[in-house]
Amino acid sequence: MRDPRYDILFEPVKIGPLTAKNRFYQVPHCNGGGYRDPSAAAEMRGIKAEGGWGVIFTEQCEMHHTSEITPFIELRLWEDKDIPQLRKMSEKMKTHGALAGIQLAYSGINGPNLYSKEVPLAPSALPIRTFTNDPVQARALSKSDIRDLRRWFVNAAKRSKEAGFDLINLYGAHGFGIFQHFLSRATNQRSDEYGGSLENRARFSQEVIADIKDAVGDTMGIALRVSLDEAIGELGFSNAEVRDYIEMNRDLPDLWDLAQGTWEDCSGPSRFKDESAQENLVRGIQELTDKPIVGVGRFTSADTMVKQIRSGVLNMIGCARPSIADPFLPKKIEEGRIDDIRECIGCNICITGDMTMSISRCTQNPTFMEEWRKGWHPERMNEKGDSENVLVVGSGPAGLEAARALAERGYDVAIAEATTTLGGRVAKERKLPGLSAWGRVLEYREYQISQKPNVETYFESELDAESILEFGFENICLATGSTWRRDGVSRQHIVPMPIAEGAKIYTPDDLMDGTIPEGRVVVYDDDHYYMGGVLAELLAKNGAQVTLVTPSAYVSDWTNNTLEQIAIHPRLVEAGVEIVLNQGVTEIHPDHVVSNCTYTDRTWKIEADAVVMVASRVGNDRIFEDLMVRESDWADAGIKTVKLIGDSNAPGPIAWATYAGHRYARELDTPDIGDDLPFRREITELAVD
Repeated sequence: MRDPRYDILFEPVKIGPLTAKNRFYQVPHCNGGGYRDPSAAAEMRGIKAEGGWGVIFTEQCEMHHTSEITPFIELRLWEDKDIPQLRKMSEKMKTHGALAGIQLAYSGINGPNLYSKEVPLAPSALPIRTFTNDPVQARALSKSDIRDLRRWFVNAAKRSKEAGFDLINLYGAHGFGIFQHFLSRATNQRSDEYGGSLENRARFSQEVIADIKDAVGDTMGIALRVSLDEAIGELGFSNAEVRDYIEMNRDLPDLWDLAQGTWEDCSGPSRFKDESAQENLVRGIQELTDKPIVGVGRFTSADTMVKQIRSGVLNMIGCARPSIADPFLPKKIEEGRIDDIRECIGCNICITGDMTMSISRCTQNPTFMEEWRKGWHPERMNEKGDSENVLVVGSGPAGLEAARALAERGYDVAIAEATTTLGGRVAKERKLPGLSAWGRVLEYREYQISQKPNVETYFESELDAESILEFGFENICLATGSTWRRDGVSRQHIVPMPIAEGAKIYTPDDLMDGTIPEGRVVVYDDDHYYMGGVLAELLAKNGAQVTLVTPSAYVSDWTNNTLEQIAIHPRLVEAGVEIVLNQGVTEIHPDHVVSNCTYTDRTWKIEADAVVMVASRVGNDRIFEDLMVRESDWADAGIKTVKLIGDSNAPGPIAWATYAGHRYARELDTPDIGDDLPFRREITELAVD
């Protein structure tokens, strides 16, 4: 049963005419599904209802076709045709007593309208602010446009009610919502009654909320999501103005949803943002209003949640990423199963689904967005098949997740680990600057496995094909990881680059094993995720003179998708790292490298005593290849299947590895589907001519 000190988290909270059953509030968050994959998104939200959340929201829902953010895939409520898919979602949300909420968004200065081809509308005529700097400008809303926009919000609110939602969240944070655009002097340069003073800039939000309350306020609660601080100086909507605005409008919405000014600030990764990082910006605001306040901060600790409530900072605990990592977080707290919580590691891989317009993933929770597509439940595995046992070779993220999930299905599992510790790459990467939270990938699985009597772990067990054939296991799961290449093969070089004799070459594996080069060090990053930037920081902290060279236009380019690139670059500059963009490395010599411009191929020398090669990785598949050569011996050895998974099969981010391990466990002993799709998908019906 739950610890009494957490009772306060399960107290009901009144939101307008409705009451949430507890203080757990899943704030709106993206998932890569949106209007394209409505059933997948609906089932994902329904799982959270089962997991005990008191309030569950959709992601951003475009409420009118004159403001849309193609190519990003969110929800749409443009017309009545959109209601059925949204009703399916609201019904799933309410299956276990949660309140179902929809976030209505009009993107204004952030809506390029690439699909609708409508002229964007915003408080002032300014260039559109998008991730891709689209060459489009918005037209300033006229008085009649504002009247239209107010009517469109009312129409969307009525449709939301018809779709079965209990709550409406009006988006005015992260720089994405029209309400923030009116409130901020950076985007509102009007000279009429909607611009200038804070009283004038607040007028639009006052009018829209009053309109919606007149239309549906007796049956629906209205939340306003407000930016806590744009942090852009005098022109921005500052934390001081936020407080003035809330005090001025203390009873305006039924709930204040407070979030940091930019998405990067609000959802910064654990590498740069601690749990409850926004507390100082929120503290004291509760005194300015009689309405409940919800805030976010990647809350993973029940004790931290309680502190937020008891200290008067928040009334409700807002979670996006923690609700993805463990949809059953509230229920586990309620049932006294704190150790069973899959804590969010703050890697932001979930956000990359939205940024790349693809189905989202989660490093900790491989079932995220596969609840409908594959029928995967985060807390329940399918029944065991005909086999009895599995040998898992390797205890990295893929091997550990496979072992954990296989044990849940009822298989006898043996883990053979060549070293003396579990974790593989995670055990090493967690020691790098800023990545300590990533150790939760190991800690969660290590604890779960320790509770399973059907799992045995064997350390210092470096196996080969011959020994595996002698053991008598029915199924062999090879999760033997990967090794960073030393020869530079990646994207710039598809064959090994010229490396002179005597040149000192190091890989990420060398540095993680404790070998740290000194002097003038060039970090060559042709991987473009976090590793190059992290190692440059590590080297600089150890006193090396570091030059980071990358063929990309950005340091750690792919981390634009995890919202951390904007923090990585200044961190390296502050550490004294020289950053060289749009240049590659063509030759390596004992005292220098030859660098080339990626556009002109012009070359010059960069002095270097050593080079850290962050290129690509090679899967450690030797055992697999040896076993395949001896496939004719499998039957005599009692082997039914041999499978290569995770980085040993195809190196990728940690989330790819945990997914591979989970998929292996789910699919063992299941029927061969042949050429059928391994997941469900929805297809838009053809319009009637």
